[in-house]
Amino acid sequence: MIEDAYLDLARYVLEHGNKKTDRTNTGTLSTFGYQMRFDLSKGFPLLTTKKVPFGLIKSELLWFLKGDTNIQYLLKHKNHIWDEWAFEKYVASADYKGPDMTDFSHRAQNDPEFNKVYQDEKKKFCEQIVNDDTFAEKYGDLGLIYGSQWRAWQTSNGETIDQIQNVIDTLKTHPDSRRMIVSAWNPEDVPSMALPPCHTMFQFYVADGKLSCQLYQRSGDIFLGVPYNIASYSLLTMLIAREVGLEPGEFVHTLGDAHIYSNHIDQIKEQLMRDPRPAPKLWLNPEKHSIDDFDMKDIKVENYDPHSAIKAPVAV
Repeated sequence: MIEDAYLDLARYVLEHGNKKTDRTNTGTLSTFGYQMRFDLSKGFPLLTTKKVPFGLIKSELLWFLKGDTNIQYLLKHKNHIWDEWAFEKYVASADYKGPDMTDFSHRAQNDPEFNKVYQDEKKKFCEQIVNDDTFAEKYGDLGLIYGSQWRAWQTSNGETIDQIQNVIDTLKTHPDSRRMIVSAWNPEDVPSMALPPCHTMFQFYVADGKLSCQLYQRSGDIFLGVPYNIASYSLLTMLIAREVGLEPGEFVHTLGDAHIYSNHIDQIKEQLMRDPRPAPKLWLNPEKHSIDDFDMKDIKVENYDPHSAIKAPVAV
């Protein structure tokens, strides 16, 4: 099965991972330097051993490709992946007049009563982001994160570079180039980002009429994050392959610190007890070709029959 590479990673880290502390004070089992390969001709690598919400993956990727860094677009598509980082900025501001939200993410995980207050305050925050453009402009923006770096990298002379378009142009004119790289890690901008990029750079490669992509990810949350990253970059590869007239090849996923959080271990073990099912197929609207023309309705997965979802807390 196409997802065996992911399951092998999870087993390896469970059995051989190093116990490490981390920024969130949760604790992890971790390994350094691990690579997975996914042949996209064998199906779309959306995990079947647990349900992964594809709608969140495609809305986030389209958000990146638009060069957007404000969560208003995500919230309008019912995507709450990035809420916590924007909410954290808001509750630390002088404009916030609600209950004390100090260290809210950790308190919410350990105190059910506080968690209800936290969820209510975050819900009000999200509703205001959706309905109030001025508020969204002030508190919905996450800084110079992925979308900005991909589509409008800021140079020292005040110009911008559209790295995605540069890759597409090169694929059309010099497909054997070894310089088809997109970087999200801009050292000057890292301090101003809500979250420094975990997936830091990716490179494209063409052979036998097929487009492959390799991602280097400095930090990978194996249970919650990595399944999204696999599907997102596989989708990106297939969208760009469509635009430049190539067939999808491989998605190669190289991880730096690949880790399982200590409060995800039981969930990973439950997932590993399940048998993977046949991979779904990706459908792209045949009338669309440019990545800039695709919308949510133009991207679907067909024949997706996963096991049930497994819930786990997000480490913030």
